[in-house]
Amino acid sequence: MSAAAPEPASASAPVPVSAPAAPRYLVTGASGMLGLDLQAALAARGADVTALGRTDLDVTDASAVLRAVAGHDVVFNLAAYTKVDDAESFEDEAYDVNATGAGNVAAAARESGATLIHVSTDYVFDGSATSPYPEDAPYSPLSAYGRTKAQGERNVLHEHPSGAYVVRTAWLYGKHGSSFPKTMLKLIADRDTVSVVNDQHGQPTWTVDVATQLLRLADAARTSAAGLHSAALRSAGLGSAGLGSAGLGGPHAAPGIYHATNSGETTWFGFTQALFGELQIDPDRVQPTDSSQFVRPAPRPAYSVLGHDAWSRAGIEPLRNWGEALHAAAISGVLEKHGNASGRR
Repeated sequence: MSAAAPEPASASAPVPVSAPAAPRYLVTGASGMLGLDLQAALAARGADVTALGRTDLDVTDASAVLRAVAGHDVVFNLAAYTKVDDAESFEDEAYDVNATGAGNVAAAARESGATLIHVSTDYVFDGSATSPYPEDAPYSPLSAYGRTKAQGERNVLHEHPSGAYVVRTAWLYGKHGSSFPKTMLKLIADRDTVSVVNDQHGQPTWTVDVATQLLRLADAARTSAAGLHSAALRSAGLGSAGLGSAGLGGPHAAPGIYHATNSGETTWFGFTQALFGELQIDPDRVQPTDSSQFVRPAPRPAYSVLGHDAWSRAGIEPLRNWGEALHAAAISGVLEKHGNASGRR
């Protein structure tokens, strides 16, 4: 007897798909205050990370950016020209990095099939609002810096619409680099009181919290991309066996704009009083003043409070209250007193 021929496989039988491999991460602008905390958060995961600072990668060089991005699954673009006042005189230089450079990174991420998380700023708004800015509020920058960052957002979303995430943040402080709390603590070490503006409202934001949120967003972005891939397989009749919870579980974040600031709001005056209180410095040593006493080349938004609705839509908790974050930062040793800060001179 002749052997029976094997039956052909059913066209509807699922084709096994292996779970996604561990992602490779690229961080540009990695030597800044947020970049260093993001590196630490990635290292705590044991992640495969390439960290490039300004001297390692010129984001205005499209060819260099394409080479750097190749082979990575998630790109965090923190590279930026952040000298807000200098940008008033050197807007072209700021534009090269903040707008053209951002577009280069987005185009390279698209070509490489990578998810892009691009960090932006509250300066894309003019500060005339009286309630938190939603993610889809129209652009209205006051300064050259704000104009270049707004154009950078446009370029990112245009170049990589299906895989780019713009994350605005504001009023950052942290362990590394210069920050408002460090400046205040140095000043109070040498004088009886400090005068701080009480007419600019915003959300003091710890870089550790932002770094953690960026990773949550990256996870949710990859989950969302895996879900789309699985849906495409099903629509083609190929099934999606093998993805399981590792590929599809957890929050799903759609590309677009998100706001990563600690919740609540205060003024620079209120922030300084809270900062001093955390470090057992008499809060009465902070005196309120207004912005007219501190005229600078670049105008500052009077109201920089950002809304957080996009996180809820993605199934991700917004950042905690700014006061809670400040307390945690103080406990961690990020905020250090200088000299005679604790006592009056």
